[in-house]
Amino acid sequence: MTNRLRTEIQEEEEVEQDIVVEEKTAREIPDNFFTQFFSRSFITTERATSALPFVLYIALLGMIYIGNMHLAEKTIRDIDNLSKEVRERGWDYKTAKADMAFKSTLTEVAKRADTLGVRQSVEPPQKITVKEEEQNGN
Repeated sequence: MTNRLRTEIQEEEEVEQDIVVEEKTAREIPDNFFTQFFSRSFITTERATSALPFVLYIALLGMIYIGNMHLAEKTIRDIDNLSKEVRERGWDYKTAKADMAFKSTLTEVAKRADTLGVRQSVEPPQKITVKEEEQNGN
């Protein structure tokens, strides 16, 4: 049995050696802008390092632009909140003004004064006249 097993193993090894592995051919790269840009040495290390200050300047401008937009949006939100508060304060002012106008009417003042013991006069007012002779005599 051992011989038989050895022969089977050898046959399997021979079959494995006969199998030919096919290599894939490299795909052809299409000729477009991006492949020309990166493959034909359009960007070299010298060009990249010489353009670095400009790229950093553009990045700085971009960050300033983004920061400015955030600041503008915050300012707009603050303006909206303040305008809502102004409207609410205007409503409070109008309500207080209407209450004060109601409380200063004759009947409301009479009701409040009645609790203090002051009553409204029932007699019409009288005009007081002073004679000139009495003024000179005293």
